[in-house]
Amino acid sequence: MKKLLSRVGDYFSATDKMLWITVITATVMSIMLLSSVERAGGSFVKTQVMAAVIGLVLAVVISVIDYEYISRYWFILAILAVILFAWVFLFGITVVGTDDTAWIKLPGGFTFQPSELVKIFFIVTFATHLDYLKKKERLKTVLGVLTLLGHALIPMVIIHFQGDDGSALIFLLIALIMMFTAGVQARYFLILLGGLAVGIPIVWNVLMNDEHRNRIKALMDLDGNALTDYGYQQYQSKVSIASGELYGYGPGKGYRTGVGYVPEQENDFIFSVVGEEWGFIGAVLVLLVLFLIIFGIFRDALNAKDDLGSYMCFGMMGLLASQTVINIGMVIGLLPVVGITLPFLSAGGTSSMCLYFGIGLVQSVRLHNKDITKVKLSYTRSERIKI
Repeated sequence: MKKLLSRVGDYFSATDKMLWITVITATVMSIMLLSSVERAGGSFVKTQVMAAVIGLVLAVVISVIDYEYISRYWFILAILAVILFAWVFLFGITVVGTDDTAWIKLPGGFTFQPSELVKIFFIVTFATHLDYLKKKERLKTVLGVLTLLGHALIPMVIIHFQGDDGSALIFLLIALIMMFTAGVQARYFLILLGGLAVGIPIVWNVLMNDEHRNRIKALMDLDGNALTDYGYQQYQSKVSIASGELYGYGPGKGYRTGVGYVPEQENDFIFSVVGEEWGFIGAVLVLLVLFLIIFGIFRDALNAKDDLGSYMCFGMMGLLASQTVINIGMVIGLLPVVGITLPFLSAGGTSSMCLYFGIGLVQSVRLHNKDITKVKLSYTRSERIKI
């Protein structure tokens, strides 16, 4: 027993303990918020707890596997991603409260959103791609950058045709952040930005449908729909946040939360519950916890022993940072509603569990940067992983 406890102690002493603490803190906050949301109907806490426990256990398992070993089998992750996307096209379903076919049904009445898992797969494959180009001195060439953009476009296009443009945007932002931190030259980003600016009329008139355009119009109330149609959710969200003032009504005591004034408040608009029940102080605390998670990953990226580990950490940082900024922007009415969850806090077993997988990957980078050999875990008969 003492030996086991010693091994566990050695493991946690080598990991990023503050990252574990802040991630678990965010999960506890989520459970508290969802407990309050359940007053308006629905059952979210049980799924969230189960997903967090499974995610945490598997995160530990992932962390003890050397990330270089994971990267070596990037093609398996790519194949799995293709299979998952194909499964969605063949057997995908639309869950209540959404308008995109991006879920698959599992036994026992559970649903799973493959794009959340593919985000983690993408971070691994894209980091491997960047590392390969860096070693071959092709990272700053036009051809090298084009291959990276092609890599990013594959999941983006597939997810677009599933109707989940919010997730497609996250893939783009992850790729851009990873490319920038890897040292891709600024001129390529300026060219891309210029291309996007020139293409705005095409995007608005061809790629966007009426729903997309109406969500953007609602931000400025250009057609008077802020209270009745596409802007209703954001309007009610802002009212809930404002009603909480400085200290909020207290956990489980928000009237608007209890009657469900904000549609889908357990998912994309969980921050409206924070504002109403925890007030401005609680909202700042939530943002502080998320900032500490993102900053901790940034620190681990800087301290990684090689470029590959650094790229993986920056990818996870990009995922969390982009989702946090977009979600908060949606909830307070600064950005259009695009169906992006608040990391670790929004309801959704798939999202929470897969985010833990990403944390496990970051911990693997941290763990295998330490010269610690007390704990050894076998993953084949002939090889052992030193942590």
